[in-house]
Amino acid sequence: MSQTISIWVLVAVALVAANLPFISQKILGLWSLQAGKTFGLRLLELLACYFLTGALALFLEQRAGQIAPQGWEFYAITATLFITLAFPGFIYRYLLRHRD
Repeated sequence: MSQTISIWVLVAVALVAANLPFISQKILGLWSLQAGKTFGLRLLELLACYFLTGALALFLEQRAGQIAPQGWEFYAITATLFITLAFPGFIYRYLLRHRD
């Protein structure tokens, strides 16, 4: 897989993973809960999706070559970008009116 394709795959995975906690009632899209998910649980799931997406990025970077060392600035920027990608799912879950 070329670097360009792996970057676009990572962006698509990050977009889906960022919105998954707000779109799905299942944890990580796999396990159902009886009572549903609370906002705090959705935030924990968002954090877990961030780390899983980061693990995929690390794997793709290892396949492409040497891993570049990163400082705290890199993680702060990627976390804010991940939260920005989650905005459409948040709007869908909490700000749009849903018919029951």
